[in-house]
Amino acid sequence: MNTKMKRSSVILVLLLTMLACNLPVKTTPTAVETPITLTPLLVSTNTLVPEPSATLEPSPLPTATPAPTKTPSPTDTPIPTTTPTFTPIPTYAILRGKVNVERVSCRYGPGAMYLYLYGMLQGATQDVLGRTDTGAWVLTQSHGDNKSCWVKTEFLDLNGDVMSLEVVYPDKYTIPPSNQNYIAPFDVAAVRSGSQVTISWKSAALRPGDEEDAYMVIYIIETWTCVEGQVTFKPIGTSFTQVTVTDENGCNTPSHGRIYFQDKHGYTGPTEIPWP
Repeated sequence: MNTKMKRSSVILVLLLTMLACNLPVKTTPTAVETPITLTPLLVSTNTLVPEPSATLEPSPLPTATPAPTKTPSPTDTPIPTTTPTFTPIPTYAILRGKVNVERVSCRYGPGAMYLYLYGMLQGATQDVLGRTDTGAWVLTQSHGDNKSCWVKTEFLDLNGDVMSLEVVYPDKYTIPPSNQNYIAPFDVAAVRSGSQVTISWKSAALRPGDEEDAYMVIYIIETWTCVEGQVTFKPIGTSFTQVTVTDENGCNTPSHGRIYFQDKHGYTGPTEIPWP
């Protein structure tokens, strides 16, 4: 009996031993230094690895963004104009003149047919303020006086060039009007024949006592006619109601004229001439 039990115990121990050999063995992990191979990853390194699509290019400098502009409405549209240019304002001389003849008349207009204002003796001096277009007559004034009158240029010694004076007739000088209630010349007509222009008109008669002297003419015809390519001022005095003037071709400015009625107190008119 004991022998059987011992045999059974041996067999049991052998079986347990065999079973124990087939069970997984639990081992205690032993620290083994395994070499670490560092693989560069974008997330584990501070070195920036550019990707092909992220190639850095120079960025343009910032530019100012233009402010919004108002779209012009039809009423705001500017009208094109030429570029303004500076035009210098001409300056003119004021001269001094000395009478170089024994006696000279100073008249209300630029011609011997205009009314007489006063006379001057040789050596008298005048301020010379302006001229006609040709410079044949100059506008003068006694120093300190406010009355001006016209003298023929050849009767004065000037201290400068007459053409440096301003042209003042007819735009800047007016002959004095009459207060005698005369009517201006009327029914004025002009007829051309080649370079000759004949001017005619009608008029009231001059009343007795209204003449300046026996030599005074009643009508002053002021003409601007073409002479040698230049429109030139020429006054004509007459007591008839018709005159003929020369007016050539070749001027850029049209010819024209006008008629005054003259009495010793001044002038009535003018009446424009319908130039042919």
